[in-house]
Amino acid sequence: MTEQPGRRVRADARRNTDALLEAAAAVFATSGVDAPVREVATKAGVGVGTVYRHFPKRSDLVAAVFRHSVDSCADAAPVLAAEHGPGEALALWLQRYTSFIATKRGLAAALHSGDPAFDALPAYFDGRFRPALGALLESAVAAGEVRDDVEPGDLLRAVANLCLAGSDVGPDHSRRMVDLLVDGLRYGVSP
Repeated sequence: MTEQPGRRVRADARRNTDALLEAAAAVFATSGVDAPVREVATKAGVGVGTVYRHFPKRSDLVAAVFRHSVDSCADAAPVLAAEHGPGEALALWLQRYTSFIATKRGLAAALHSGDPAFDALPAYFDGRFRPALGALLESAVAAGEVRDDVEPGDLLRAVANLCLAGSDVGPDHSRRMVDLLVDGLRYGVSP
């Protein structure tokens, strides 16, 4: 749903859009981004016309689902930082990011399809995740819980690479690999 500058979106309209995006994300995770729009509408409890009114093209819906998922993951960083110690917040967020990567595998092909609707998404991804992770990493370094020679961009790429495992290793493989990566971040830090 595109918002016009200076125009506020009603809270109920925002909730409806969020519910539609959550439903689309769930459908895309199970049926892929080419799933029928009717399936998304049914899952969201709305009519097909409502989906098209908010997202006239499938690529608009896919891009919105991606942004919504990125925002949800990035917005979890300060919440985790407020609820946990710095090292634990970092580890928990990296696992959340791991789940994000795992559920977005189906979107990868669409995002690289050449559709101009997706052109701004890599910068959006980087602009949301790098600062979120950077703040967590900085706090953990300041607390002496992780090493100080790691950049947020390198860590984002490392986790994404660990999530590329084949289908023969099972769904928990990436989580275990990220746990090992976090252990490596703690290596050499004086207690």
